[in-house]
Amino acid sequence: MPIYVWVLLLFAGWTVALLVGSVGVYRWSRILTGRSQIREFSGGRAEGADWYRRAMRAHANCVENLPVYAALVVAALAAGMTSPVLDALAVMILAARVAQSLVHIGFAETNAAVAVRFAFFFTQIVCFVWMGVAIADFALRH
Repeated sequence: MPIYVWVLLLFAGWTVALLVGSVGVYRWSRILTGRSQIREFSGGRAEGADWYRRAMRAHANCVENLPVYAALVVAALAAGMTSPVLDALAVMILAARVAQSLVHIGFAETNAAVAVRFAFFFTQIVCFVWMGVAIADFALRH
């Protein structure tokens, strides 16, 4: 299995782990200790500690970008493309995604923190575009 497919699996795993390890732990620790009731967690309201609200956004960012990466993987597989370049770009995407999530959760939204977070996001976008162009070029030539 190409590395870029393994990265898809790891990306999905990171998305779930981020949800369980941040949002899930926060909510269930509050519910199980009697500080909150289960009905208090509405999806439409921003509530809770700052890091918790950032964790919810970080998870949403993963959910928003996972289908984009999955579409690239499907296209590469459909084209029959394997490439060290695709694998390297995939690893860069995953590393930047994890870093972006950790910065998002771990640091208050200062100009510096947001700039770093954006740099990791921009890295992913560049890699997405690069992968898409490489896949399209390969498919057109074969």
